[in-house]
Amino acid sequence: MTPNYHVEVGVYQTFHHGEHICGDVFLSKRIPEENRVLCVLSDGMGSGVKANVLATLTATIALNLSIEHKRANTIAEIIMKALPVCSERNISYATYTIVDANSIADEVTILEYDNPQTIVMRGYRVLEPNWEKVHFENATADRRLQDLNTVTFQPQLEDRIIFCSDGITQSGLGKGLVTGWGRNNLREEIRNIITDNSSISASELAEKIVKKAAANDLHVPKDDLSCAVIYFREPRRTMICSGPPLNPEKDPEFAEKLRSFAGKKVVSGATTTEIISRELKRTVIDEPIVDHTLPPMSKMDGIDLVTEGVLTLSKVIYLLANVINPNYQYGRGPADQMCQLLIDSDEIHILVGTKINADNIDLSQPVEVEIRKNIIQRLAKILMDKYMKVVYMEFM
Repeated sequence: MTPNYHVEVGVYQTFHHGEHICGDVFLSKRIPEENRVLCVLSDGMGSGVKANVLATLTATIALNLSIEHKRANTIAEIIMKALPVCSERNISYATYTIVDANSIADEVTILEYDNPQTIVMRGYRVLEPNWEKVHFENATADRRLQDLNTVTFQPQLEDRIIFCSDGITQSGLGKGLVTGWGRNNLREEIRNIITDNSSISASELAEKIVKKAAANDLHVPKDDLSCAVIYFREPRRTMICSGPPLNPEKDPEFAEKLRSFAGKKVVSGATTTEIISRELKRTVIDEPIVDHTLPPMSKMDGIDLVTEGVLTLSKVIYLLANVINPNYQYGRGPADQMCQLLIDSDEIHILVGTKINADNIDLSQPVEVEIRKNIIQRLAKILMDKYMKVVYMEFM
């Protein structure tokens, strides 16, 4: 079942002053076949390389065990056994927060060990779910097992989950804030940010929180500063329509699927454009060449982007795999425009016509390696693996 919300994940980090690697580690994974999103934030004791190694070990174990649906006490016991213990304070060398957002079950489960307590916002309001201690038969044998808390609740649209390392809540300590910034002040800061911008993205909110904590430390952080945000919001959808249907009798249905789609619409391929134009009775207007490495774009009423097919899609894959980054400045060419649409979308629906175009096929190869299919599959893979997009493919 497709949920009525999209789970957006954002994270922002700043290193301890003087260090070149972060002692906090954030890992996330989207599991499309289970409609699950898993996130782990681990804080290694101290800073620098040693802290990073311990946090990486902790986060990796936590993520892999969570993928396997291990119970909270099992995850905790395995991590405790794997981690060394500080001989002076008898505490683990890394803390962690695990968030499991399961859209099929329509629930979120959070497991926390010694990190600042996760903040859950329901719109502008702070939601205080009922946290419980995780029980162990041998908890008295290892005091660390007594510090584990968990909560499960049902998410709603516009909910946000904010979790961070203790560098955030302890920021400002000794620099104007007697006891540090603290969870209550952090909570109020989050409320104010959301009040000012109700649709702020997960990444932007995480960045604002970290930069505020750094300012508390007079921009000389005395600890690693990490904040992760999970935002449940309306999904942004895009459909790419490429290739003519195998059976021409399917052309009207093919065009109608695109016309009725609720979201951004992309037509890729000259023959595909002709079919959509004919079936929907819409005029195609050619535009000037912008990217001299590719054929020009066109315009069609009701379609957000009309491009050539194989060459443009190939360049899109190249840009997504090797060039696009958070600071990338998108150009005006067709590949850049398509990349921007895809990056800004959560769900990408790809409607693929399976009629073979002799111009785009190596006739010495079997039909199964027909170029368009191969390109579409590569595009889907990179969108899912690198960008955590939800991709649906339909072949006609």
